Amino acid sequence: MTSGRAGSSTGPVPAPEPLAAPVIDSHTHLNLHDRYLHGDSAPDPDELLAMAAEVGVPKVVQIGCDVDYARASIAMARTRPSVVVGVSVHPNDAARIGEREGLAGLDRAIDEIAEMAGDDVVHAVGETGLDYYRTGEDLRWAQHHSFRRHIDLANSLGKALVIHDRDSHDDVIALLEDQGPPERVVFHCFSGDAAMARYCAERGWYLSFAGPVTFPANEGLREALDATPDHLLLVETDAPYLTPVPHRGRANASYLMPHTVRVMADRRGVDEARLCGLLYDNAQRAFGPW
Repeated sequence: MTSGRAGSSTGPVPAPEPLAAPVIDSHTHLNLHDRYLHGDSAPDPDELLAMAAEVGVPKVVQIGCDVDYARASIAMARTRPSVVVGVSVHPNDAARIGEREGLAGLDRAIDEIAEMAGDDVVHAVGETGLDYYRTGEDLRWAQHHSFRRHIDLANSLGKALVIHDRDSHDDVIALLEDQGPPERVVFHCFSGDAAMARYCAERGWYLSFAGPVTFPANEGLREALDATPDHLLLVETDAPYLTPVPHRGRANASYLMPHTVRVMADRRGVDEARLCGLLYDNAQRAFGPW
């Protein structure tokens, strides 16, 4: 999840042509629309899932990134077999809790996440990590503490670790290496350069690309896409944020992911169906089959 609100909408964005083969949205926030989407009414999660399936996105990883939202996400997934869940205290929430309630309050919140993380529908711990865009140095201790605890939780459960990294590349990698990365690490909405992509690839970490890879100014991000090996490549929406071109500025949803996939296929010079198959299989390996 990024910081900031989704763009204003005057109605649903038209669906793109269906993909040549299925893909999985490896990171979405289905009911964050209730909090962030401007307009007369929020979309229904089941409607969003149906629209995604119609264009070739039959499965999603639903990220619940605070205690209440994690609980609601688990309840959602229990009755929807196309949905699995990641749970966490988001880095920005970790800073807010740390400021308001101190270390003890932060640990209480993470303890609640740890209790939920053992549920069968939970396939990932995260999004966790560091976000220096909105958090000053005085509260970075809270993000560091939270990140370390989430790394340990993913290791103890044998589940994927989903990383949020905003303006904090060096420290994210340093803490991850120091704490000991779990077997499966996913850099959500990868925002590093080609050198960082190569570093992550050497360690077998998955890199997930979202709408920003379609933005004309982001050539450096497309160079990172070039540097990512086939077997470590993922795609996501981070909906309702980061809507791809040509609908940038509108609220995002999983059914718009074909725009991102097609930019990725064109950039890598591969057939759309082949890339879709690769992305689907990678998501199943990264998060476990469902």
